[in-house]
Parts: sequence; structure tokens; C-alpha cells
Amino acid sequence: MTNSARFDRGHTDDLMSFLAASPSPYHAVANAAERLEKAGFRQVAEVDAWDGESGGKYVLRGGAIIAWYVPEGVNAATPYRIVGAHTDSPNLRVKPIPDTGARGWRQIAVEIYGGTLLNTWLDRDLGLSGRVTLADGSHRLVNVDRALMRVPQLAVHLDRSVNSEGLKLDKQRHMTPIWGLGEVAEGDLISFVADETGVPADDVKGWDLMVHSIEPPAYLGRDRELVAGPRMDNLLSVHAGTAALTAAAAAGSRLTTIPVLAAFDHEENGSQSDTGADGPLLGTVLERSVFARGGSYEDRARAFAGTVCLSSDTGHAVHPNYSERHDPSHHPMPNGGPILKVNVNQRYATDGSGRAVFAAACERAGVPWQSFVSNNAMPCGTTIGPITAARHGIATVDIGVAILSMHSARELCGAEDPYLLANALTAFLEG
Repeated sequence: MTNSARFDRGHTDDLMSFLAASPSPYHAVANAAERLEKAGFRQVAEVDAWDGESGGKYVLRGGAIIAWYVPEGVNAATPYRIVGAHTDSPNLRVKPIPDTGARGWRQIAVEIYGGTLLNTWLDRDLGLSGRVTLADGSHRLVNVDRALMRVPQLAVHLDRSVNSEGLKLDKQRHMTPIWGLGEVAEGDLISFVADETGVPADDVKGWDLMVHSIEPPAYLGRDRELVAGPRMDNLLSVHAGTAALTAAAAAGSRLTTIPVLAAFDHEENGSQSDTGADGPLLGTVLERSVFARGGSYEDRARAFAGTVCLSSDTGHAVHPNYSERHDPSHHPMPNGGPILKVNVNQRYATDGSGRAVFAAACERAGVPWQSFVSNNAMPCGTTIGPITAARHGIATVDIGVAILSMHSARELCGAEDPYLLANALTAFLEG
């Protein structure tokens, strides 16, 4: 493998454990917070007054986490170095009235979340995860990680043209999972979830539930040089960012900037929420950190002016069966290192200055990197990068890891790339 001298398979093993333990954004931030706590970070509540003490702190809000480390000796105008990511992935989410069915089948009503590849959810054993909200306003995590549901595909005998004309799926009629036989009874699913979670059913007043594939992540290939797994877009970056922040915090007083991890929810549907990148969460947390250290609005402006964000999200590796869909001269490959994502129409926020920042971080880390740009004839996706740059006036660079099967229930990346990304992010945060 190309970087075997530096490659630590233990990091990728840990990523696979993180993916398996994080079937929903709420689990992802809980697992990130647990790792931060072990590294000495402490949670601060948004409703409390904040102190200006040095050390690691984090804020949890729904499926989002903002964590930062204040070194000793920094002043109120010290700029930030931010790794941005998102915790959500396209999937199927449970509707407010979930119990449904037809023709003797019991089913669960779901809504399509984000731009998922619908066919990848067919004929998979599916679990249920997320959270429930109790009468007192508290939350309980839910993770039924066993074969509970399935979206069955129509047999080829009843759809003779499927292989010649392609599969056609109606989001409303064809994507409803089955979970048993019998009469539909209102309240069945939530009663089941309450029992699984260990709370009284009548105490459950709200829920944010979604389905997930229960198949665990796995190495793939003759030499195990690839990794297949769920939710790499974008828990791969959340995991790498968490590892990088804890590594940067260990540098302590050597830091001259304040390293930050900002992992948002709702990127897959536009980021417009109180936990999304287009909401006020990041700006509020950074401002409060400035003010807690005795700073003024002028200090806040100076800190933001010197701040840089790496927006880390997955990008497209060149597909061997569809290479014509990619730019002819930009073909990112797995295990080639993280990618720098460029789009002059600002679907990505990278410019020449950002390229220099990223290249310098990779050079310090001894990490190779690649460039990505879309084929001019293909629409380009976007990330939290342009949103972060525009909303906060923060210099932002879009990067990530090249994968195949993006937005599938099961995606594919190079086994080395998560480790290389984490090293590059660490060098950036320590910069």
C-alpha cells in the first residue's frame, strides 16, 4: 500500500467501531463527547455562565457538538483553527404517526431524509435508532441494533423490465419497511421503543427516530486496502476531527491558536436549523469564548479575522465504471490522501490562499493529498464550507476523503485515508 510506513490500521479499526456505535447523529455526538471527556474536556451548558479558564470544553445541542481547547496564555483576540464536519447521513426517518400497514403486513411509515440512494435500502436487515423525548424534557438514546425491519424489493417475476429499463421507486409507495404481520395498532412502535429503552410508554412525548443497516463495517479487497461501511459521509470526518482535537489539546501551551471541532447536524438537507451550519451555534460559541476571556466585540472581530476553517467532508473517488462522469484530469483515488475540493462557483469555499494552508498542513504531517473538481457537465454538490465562510466571515477550505457509493446505505473508502486525514487535521489544528 502506498503509505504503509506511516499507516496505522488501529486508527481505521477505531473508525469502524465509531461508525458501528453511531447509527444516528445523537449517538455520534455522544460518542465524540465520551472521547473528549477521556481527554480531559468538560461539557458546558449553554444556559450557564461561562468562565475564561484554559482547557478543553464542549457544547452539545441535539445532533451537533462544538468543542474547543483554550491553551494557557492566549488572549481574547486569539484566532481559532476549526475543523468543520457534519453528523447526519441520508436515510429513512420515522414519521409522526408511524404505525401503518396493508394486506396483513405491519409497516413503519418513514420519510426520506436527504439525497439517499433509495435502492441501497432495499432487502437489507434494518435496525432503529435515534432518541426519544420524555415528559420532563430529557432525552434517551435509542439503538435497536438487530434485524427489525426490511424494505422488500418486488420480485423480478413481477417486474420483468427491471434489469433492462432500470429500477423505478416511488418514495411514498415503495419505501415503507415491514416489521411484522397482523393488524395495525396505533402506538405499537413507540410502545416497543419505550420498552427497548427502559422507559414507560406514556412518558414518551416525542421522538427522532431513523432506520440503519445493521451490517457492521468491514475491510474489503484482497489486501484489505478498502473499508466498506455506513455513514462515512460524514462520520469519517467527525471521527478524524475528534482524534485531531484531542491530539492538538495534548500539545498544550505550544499552541498559538485555539483548536475547534464543529460537527453540525442537517447538512444533508441544507443546514438551516438550530444545530446546522447555517444556524447561529458556531458563531455564538466562539463569541462567548471570546467574551468569557474578558474580550470585547473588537477582540471578537480580530479573532474571527485570523480564523481558518477546514470543512472536512467526503468527495468522489473516480469510479472505474463511470470515469466519463468525472473531470478528465482530476481522478482522486483511495489511499492517495485527503482531497482538496475546488469549485469556482463557490459550491466549495476553497481559494488559492486556502490551498496554501491545506498544503502546508499536509506537508507538516507528511501526508500526500489530491485535488478534486467536478466535470463541467455535471452539477457540483456543496458542503458546510461556503455556509461557514459567508455566515461568519471566516476563511474556509473544503477538503475530505475520496469515497465511492456516496449517499448509499453502505459506502467505500481507502483503509489508509482516515488515518491520513486525521494526521493532516492534527497538523492544521496545531499550526
